[in-house]
Amino acid sequence: MRTQAGGKTILYLPVMTGYLTVFLLLTCYPISAFAAEKLYVGPDTCGECHEEEYKSFKKYAKKNHSYESILKMKPGLQDKEFKECLQCHTTGYGRPGGFVSVEKTPDLKNLSCETCHGPGSVHAESEDPDDIIGKLSLTQCERCHNAERVADFDYKPLIYGGAH
Repeated sequence: MRTQAGGKTILYLPVMTGYLTVFLLLTCYPISAFAAEKLYVGPDTCGECHEEEYKSFKKYAKKNHSYESILKMKPGLQDKEFKECLQCHTTGYGRPGGFVSVEKTPDLKNLSCETCHGPGSVHAESEDPDDIIGKLSLTQCERCHNAERVADFDYKPLIYGGAH
């Protein structure tokens, strides 16, 4: 559609189509689809604000040495089996921003805060409690602690045994 305005030709159709496209995108996709991707930042970043929990975790949590456990078993494992171990004995293995290798991501080689509470990049930036998993449920634990992996797993001690 064209209109003459003061000797100028104005094209309304392309402009209206552009506005309509933006409107449809914003109404069809949730805002979270455009949000920043949550990445792993490592326990030292968590410790900047959560000092007491961090100190307690570093001192008491067996998770803080989880990579050493699988290294001891590595000689008896095939490469595929070892990589499966990495899913539950490192932070974020196989996920965006998660553990890749000791050389590339040394701060994620052990289990840490983000293993249970989720990737912390957005929370670390915003400091909003809604940007991280605060209260844990069995669902978070069951990713690794399930009948297939741990036959006699008792949930209660481990949910409350995160050493913080």
